[in-house]
This record gives sequence, C-alpha cells and structure tokens, in this order.
Amino acid sequence: MKGEEFSALVNYLQEVPAVNVFGSGIFENGLWWVKFSIDIKHTYAWQVVQEIGHVVNYVSLEERLPTVFYPVSPPPYINGGPDEFLSWIIESEDADFTPDDLKDWLSGRLPQPVNDLKAWSTSNEEDWKEV
Repeated sequence: MKGEEFSALVNYLQEVPAVNVFGSGIFENGLWWVKFSIDIKHTYAWQVVQEIGHVVNYVSLEERLPTVFYPVSPPPYINGGPDEFLSWIIESEDADFTPDDLKDWLSGRLPQPVNDLKAWSTSNEEDWKEV
C-alpha cells in the first residue's frame, strides 16, 4: 500500500465538518492509520466524534469493522489544551481492510452530503448541546 491509497479517505474526511487531516501512514506489518484534528469549538464537533466513533468502532454488534478510533494528546500540562493539541486517530486492525474500504463505510453511514451542515443537524440536537 502506498500513500496515494489514502487520497479518497483523506479527501472524504476533509469534507466532514470541523475535521482537518494532517497525517496518514502504514506500519511495517501493513496496518495503516490516519490522524486528524477536530475543531472542538465547531457546533457539530461532538456529533462528528459520535458519528465517526459509531461507524469505526461499533457499527454492528455482530460484525465490527477492523478499525479503531480514539483521541491522542501530548502531555497537556506541557503543551496546552484540547483546542490546540487534541488529535484523533483511526487505525486499521486488518491489512486487508483498506483506507478505501473505510471511506466506503463512512460515506454510506455519515450524514449526506457530508459537508452540508444541515445534514448534521438532528431533531434531538438540544439534548446534547451545552445549556
């Protein structure tokens, strides 16, 4: 797998509100990763986390994707807060599951069109917004 095989996934993630992809790569064992920030001040930031987390970590009880989505950070007491230093990673757990496979799963399950803020709005939005 070469770096250009990330282009469809990276381009798709860049369309997701509040997301800024800044890295991707392949481990020696063939597993891959993509790293990005989420603007935590964006209106739909936590909905983006929830939606991506659902698809990547828990889309089905019986048949989960071979991927994991999680936050990473350098020591906050040295570097600063989450608006600047909190990042998110998606990693594969199966070398046969490609970045294009994940792009297909995400594009089939995230709000459509993914870059339309109205599509990210939910009827229970007030339940999860801070009062």
